[in-house]
Amino acid sequence: MAFVSRLNSLGKVSSVKSPQISQRALTRFCHQYYPFSLRKISRRLVALVFVVLSLIFSLESARAQDRPQLSAIDRTRLAEAFRLGARIGDQIWPDWSKAPFAVLLVTAEHEFLIRHPKPSADFNSLGYDPSLKSDVYYRKRHFLTHFLATFPAISGSMISTIVVGQAENTTARTSTRWVITLLHEHFHQLQDSQPSYYTDANALNLSRGDQTGMWMLNYAFPYERTDVQQQFSAMSQLLAAAVQPRSLPRAERAKRARAYLEARRKFQQLLPSDDYKYFSFQFWKEGIARYTEYQVARLAAKYRPTKEFRALKDCRSFAEVGKSMYEEIFRELLTQKLGESKREVVYAFGAAEGLLLDEINPRWRSRYFEEKFDLWKLFP
Repeated sequence: MAFVSRLNSLGKVSSVKSPQISQRALTRFCHQYYPFSLRKISRRLVALVFVVLSLIFSLESARAQDRPQLSAIDRTRLAEAFRLGARIGDQIWPDWSKAPFAVLLVTAEHEFLIRHPKPSADFNSLGYDPSLKSDVYYRKRHFLTHFLATFPAISGSMISTIVVGQAENTTARTSTRWVITLLHEHFHQLQDSQPSYYTDANALNLSRGDQTGMWMLNYAFPYERTDVQQQFSAMSQLLAAAVQPRSLPRAERAKRARAYLEARRKFQQLLPSDDYKYFSFQFWKEGIARYTEYQVARLAAKYRPTKEFRALKDCRSFAEVGKSMYEEIFRELLTQKLGESKREVVYAFGAAEGLLLDEINPRWRSRYFEEKFDLWKLFP
């Protein structure tokens, strides 16, 4: 070990990218550190050692070059998401910073695993990345490049992991929106990490025997029923009116809120118990994730990104993105049709319910994880 340690002191020997060692330097090294035992070493032996070491360093260099690397843009985006989450997350949800923030980034040929404590055996290490504050692992690509979901994606681990494509390949498209979207998914990690979350979700008895979790996407909700469509549309209009505009007198806002809640009761009465539980679950899970996404963008308006992130060509201000998201929530709420958009309606609808709860029950977030899977319990 002492020999190797001293050998690394030779110029650029320790550099994997460009190992350089000369025969003269090797001879000088032997004379300096081993004056008695190695001073009489033959030139032939020195040459042999030189050849062997050169071969070793060449192989190491080739192996390092063969390993995939995170691009500078991907590293900057990920680092900004981690930094923003740490800076403002707990202001929105207490102890959000304690939730896992494992990410599997999907690129064209490889997947990179960051901040996951238990990578499976099919991953290889790239070492520690200071900007990401994490060891980074890689493997050949398994998922589609536009993938975006959060679930226990790593074999042998139940840690909820964000599986996400690069910004250009997802619906986010740009760096700033991608960072906000990553924090939407990070909120799912907070949901999934709650004690008994999976047990309580299974206790809804909505899976119909499905053990993969796909029932959350594929549940046979009666989207095609005309009466359900009509009531959902009326309910959506009343919800939008109850939240906007905020300049209305308090008495008028309270009146609109009551009208919305009555329409919601009628919607519940139209549905069999399991169908209502399913939509309530979706409002609670996906709708509030969209609400959280907006709140992240709103608070980030006062946050200063790193100079590396600001230098990205597609960087937009968080204030601009937040304004766009707010408008998008109500545009979708007022125009989407249950029979056409199906499950997709829950995102804007649940987000708007979160905004209404801010108005009529400001402390609702403190009870959100206690009253699982039904926002109705949080309305006064």
